[in-house]
Amino acid sequence: MKTPLAPSGDRSGLLNHMTYFYQATRTYYQSCRRYAELQKIMKGQALTTFFQPIYNLQDKGHLGYEVLNRPPVSAQFPSTDFFYDFIGHTDQVFSFELFCRDLSLNRFSSALEKAGHPRNTILFINIHPQVLSDPGYRSGQTIQLLSRYNLSPQQVVFELTEKQAVQDYVEFERILSHYRAQGFRIAIDDAGSGYNSLKAIVSLKPEFIKLDKSLVHNIHLCPNQQRIVTLLQEFAADSGTHIIAEGIEASEEISFLRQEGIQYGQGYALGRPARELTYPYLQPF
Repeated sequence: MKTPLAPSGDRSGLLNHMTYFYQATRTYYQSCRRYAELQKIMKGQALTTFFQPIYNLQDKGHLGYEVLNRPPVSAQFPSTDFFYDFIGHTDQVFSFELFCRDLSLNRFSSALEKAGHPRNTILFINIHPQVLSDPGYRSGQTIQLLSRYNLSPQQVVFELTEKQAVQDYVEFERILSHYRAQGFRIAIDDAGSGYNSLKAIVSLKPEFIKLDKSLVHNIHLCPNQQRIVTLLQEFAADSGTHIIAEGIEASEEISFLRQEGIQYGQGYALGRPARELTYPYLQPF
């Protein structure tokens, strides 16, 4: 029979183990509560849908809207960014994206009818690249949703962000070709914020490039930001791509972007996200 080891005089190892076990258990139960809250939000369609207008900075025309779905603020999800970051670490990315797309198209169609907007108004929808490339995703599913809500693929722009980086660009370009053949268009979000967005622009040849707000903020005062935007604008002109400046919050930014020939813009200085479709210029530009 083995003699039990005598207790060590140094209890720091045991204390560290117990602390780790406590924190791991606490994190696990927090994740379970958040997972249950996510299921409750999806079942009750508890997201609030907003539409933010996108304008033509050159002729002051209207391009369309970006749809934004925000969860209720709660102890489990204190912010929208926290909510979406959590989903990205679960097995619910696929089902949530499909749920969110159905909800967005449904509410957009209703908002169009209520506002009396043209039925061919364009909608930008954020989408996870993983969903488009998932083998479980049924081709034609989005077409069926559009038909249900009296919309067309020509109205929909899939907006891909750098936060969800593409792994296999050759395969993903093939997948996008399938969607483009149906009439959908592609936008790369957060352009200029990092390597992945620049690589996606070159490889995927999007119809729209959305400048990251960090490039737009105070651009009239920052020569380095101006140079980056000029390079992206030159690339866009050569490749038949349209640029959308995001995060415009000042009239000086609007003036500079117009002067530099940037075609489209989006931001609080032009129109805040709203639950109804409006043309809410806050000031002339």
